[in-house]
Amino acid sequence: MQKPSDPRREVLTGLLGLGSQSSRKSYYPELLARLEDLEAERNRYKWLFENALHGIFQAGLGQGFVSVNRALARMLAYSDAQALLSRHQASWAGIFVGGENEFKTIHRTLMSQGELAGYETRLLRADGQQLDVRINMLLRPDAEGPVVEAFVADITERKSAQASMQRLNEDLERRVQTRTQELEALNADLRYEIIEREKVQRALRDARDAAEQANASKDRYLAAASHDLLQPMNAARLLMSTLRERTMPAAEAQLVERSHHALESAEDMLTDLLDIARLDQSNVKPELGNYSLAELIESLVAEFQGLAEVNGVELRMHPAVWAVHTDYRLLSRILRNLLSNAIRYTDQGAVLIGARRRGSRIDIQVWDTGRGIPAAQFGAIFKEFNQLSQAAGQQLDRQGKRKGVGLGLAIVERIATLLAARVEVRSQVGRGSVFSVSVPLATQVPAVPLPSAGILERLAEPLQGRLLLVIDNEQIILDSMCDLLEQWGANVRVAVDVESALGQLGGAVPDAIMVDYHLDNGCNGCDAVSRLRSHWQRAVPAIMITADRSEHCQQTLRELGIPVLNKPLKAGKLRAMLGQMLKA
Repeated sequence: MQKPSDPRREVLTGLLGLGSQSSRKSYYPELLARLEDLEAERNRYKWLFENALHGIFQAGLGQGFVSVNRALARMLAYSDAQALLSRHQASWAGIFVGGENEFKTIHRTLMSQGELAGYETRLLRADGQQLDVRINMLLRPDAEGPVVEAFVADITERKSAQASMQRLNEDLERRVQTRTQELEALNADLRYEIIEREKVQRALRDARDAAEQANASKDRYLAAASHDLLQPMNAARLLMSTLRERTMPAAEAQLVERSHHALESAEDMLTDLLDIARLDQSNVKPELGNYSLAELIESLVAEFQGLAEVNGVELRMHPAVWAVHTDYRLLSRILRNLLSNAIRYTDQGAVLIGARRRGSRIDIQVWDTGRGIPAAQFGAIFKEFNQLSQAAGQQLDRQGKRKGVGLGLAIVERIATLLAARVEVRSQVGRGSVFSVSVPLATQVPAVPLPSAGILERLAEPLQGRLLLVIDNEQIILDSMCDLLEQWGANVRVAVDVESALGQLGGAVPDAIMVDYHLDNGCNGCDAVSRLRSHWQRAVPAIMITADRSEHCQQTLRELGIPVLNKPLKAGKLRAMLGQMLKA
């Protein structure tokens, strides 16, 4: 009895050309093997369909779902695939959030293109929530009508990440916009601040220009004050120096001495005031060089020897063999002030000036046996217009010693700052003080030694019979200089300008010229010296005498190499400079 025929096998045997009975018998084992392979392949694809991670469905284009896998059912929150098939058996348009309108769009695309790749949309879940997905659809022809095969991927996490990124970008844009607005506000404030700063700078420049003009006016005023105030004082000092060297009764000699001290005190006060003003203007520039310390100390001792004798104080010096690297003029001023103070504040005993080497520096020291300074006042003594006590000053006045205005040590401190030198003080009340100034040791011995002023008695002889020319625009100065120089044994000619000087000399050439810097008719001492030297064809020694202490004037004279004596003239300085000049 024959087995009922299997329709599928009949179809396959027909396709394989095995329609006859004999053929079926001869190819039956091979056919069974092929059928088993097909069944295995079918089971494998079925397993993949059921267990795929992404959703898969088949649906008729105008009908509902034909088949769906478990992954799609889970994605759409259904209990199983059968529940999803039952819900959308008539139409699968209901799974789209866009409903029929979206489905029609998908339908038109599939009919026109046959596929829809990378289509991102939202599906409606069974619990009412929405799911972001990406669908790839393919339209496959079928005998019963077109069938849509689709793969569905859940892109919720990606969409969430994109949304987060979008929010971050929007937040970043807001922050950038806010920061930009803040920066624009800051820029506006900065522009306003720059404008205000420019206004302030313009105001400061105007104030600076005004201050510079005021300083220039101050310089001119100081120069004029120096000349106008010191001229009569210079004449008085010269006359007083002449009287002091003459023999006269004791009463008259005492009056002359008192007048000399009064003029000397007034001169010191005015000189200190002018010097402190110049130093405060910061226009004094040191001119450094190598100088013999022994010659510097010797000249200072010669200068102050007379003052020390008058005050009953012994002035001694300790020999120094070193050379120092400094500004000779400024260092001399420091030591003059220290020696002057030491002599002034020593009632009895001695004042000693000497030097000690400390490595690469030299400490120049001035010792005295005066009344001493309390340690608490060491800082105060370097301030302007400061003195130890009024009582002490009154006592000094009664003893005939000069009383200053408290500027000497203030000048010392300012000059020391210019020279980068250290000034130190040690003192014991009732026993005395020592002031020291530290300057660099010179690495080379000066090639040309400084003119050394010897003891005044040794310098008197070179003036005997020497022809000296004095040029000044003040007659009282000429008369005073003539009396003083003739008293020293010199032959003196005086004049107010170059023409009258040549007339007075009558063809003779003087041994030295003493000329005032400021002369009449726009002429100055430098011009006068140059004209006279040119006329005689000889570099006659000259001394410039001036009351102008401005740095411009001092610098001009230094560049010309003409020694300078400031008014009021000190007879000892003039005598020492003339003696050394004529000896040379």
